[in-house]
Amino acid sequence: MTISSTKTKSIAMWGNHIQRAKIVINGNIIEQITDFKYLVYSISEFKSNVGNKLQTYNKINGAIRRHFGKQMNKEIKLRIHNVTAKAALKFGSEAWVLKKREEQRLVAAQMKFLRYFLGITKQDKIKTQYIREKQEQRI
Repeated sequence: MTISSTKTKSIAMWGNHIQRAKIVINGNIIEQITDFKYLVYSISEFKSNVGNKLQTYNKINGAIRRHFGKQMNKEIKLRIHNVTAKAALKFGSEAWVLKKREEQRLVAAQMKFLRYFLGITKQDKIKTQYIREKQEQRI
């Protein structure tokens, strides 16, 4: 096996922090990068991928709302949500280290969809716990 020292890049991590490392192959110093993307999942000390995932999740939910609206059965709409939006949100999540704020953003995005799905608005002032219980009864 041969390694191309011109195409190869490296990222060295110590816990959650990027470390400087000098790697030499065939007399060439390998370029060190600070951000690595693999299958849309970004590994970096400086950025959180949760924001991008939430944006994609909200876009998919918006498309479900716009295109299917009230014409489609709620059970089918929920299946579409589970297969598309939830899958997009959860892809790569096993490697996440979440801060409290990011956890809150995830919960808020999921509650936004559930409120829409159940036809509940924020002005109704219904507690989150009640909405979750109502959703579990439907499944």
